[in-house]
Amino acid sequence: MKRIYIATLNSFHGFASAIKSEAAAREEIITLLLALPVGLWVAPSAAWYVAMIGVLLVLIAVELLNTAIEKLADHVAPERNPKIGALKDYGSAAVFCGLSLAALVWLTALAIRVGLI
Repeated sequence: MKRIYIATLNSFHGFASAIKSEAAAREEIITLLLALPVGLWVAPSAAWYVAMIGVLLVLIAVELLNTAIEKLADHVAPERNPKIGALKDYGSAAVFCGLSLAALVWLTALAIRVGLI
């Protein structure tokens, strides 16, 4: 139980640090908080609601991993380096994929809800 408690504290510290230092993480967490009640109205079913909220949680996880990569890269190589820049671009591309998936899931659910599909 102690290990789980410490791991949970570390997770909350990670969220707090990301919220303080990363605008994208702040925006995505705010989006999740707004999506929790809005999703109840938009979701065509309980399974859709789980998918809609789940995809936002996955997006936040990808954003946090991207942030970790960027911070580590900046620490290891603070000077401008094309190879480090490419690594950061890969992380950014991963976030873009997550955003695209989230948009696809939410727009599809909305289309079902309003009867377009």
